[in-house]
Amino acid sequence: MQNTNNGIFKDFDASGYRLGIVVAQFNKDITDGLLQTALAKASKYNIPEENVKIFMVAGSIEIPVILKAMAESKKYDCLVALGAVIRGETAHFEYVAKVVSEGILRVQLDSGIPVGFGILTCENVAQAKVRINFGANATEAALQSAKLIKGL
Repeated sequence: MQNTNNGIFKDFDASGYRLGIVVAQFNKDITDGLLQTALAKASKYNIPEENVKIFMVAGSIEIPVILKAMAESKKYDCLVALGAVIRGETAHFEYVAKVVSEGILRVQLDSGIPVGFGILTCENVAQAKVRINFGANATEAALQSAKLIKGL
């Protein structure tokens, strides 16, 4: 199993934060798990359910455009992208992973709104299942970044 020690963050009361989450439905068995861990982490930070907006999209490639619209709305303190890109028999995996990663980066840099990167890029479903907690990691990263930005 991969080491998932991402450092030690101190929990804080994010009850006033507004969190937007975009979830790809392709590989739904994996992305549903990512979403559940993301929501559990949001709850740990005291974010009320009414402050969390979830948008479902077809696949990971659709995530950046929805994130862009959410960022432009100025309704969110931070965003989270959740998806699972699993290698198949063709080069499709590489194209999707590249486009999604670059799109999410562009949204962050253009908007100044942090986006937790919860896009799994795995060789197989077994690897993806082991990484379900990355939904929580992405949420924590987005919240911690939002807190830093608010403090500047």
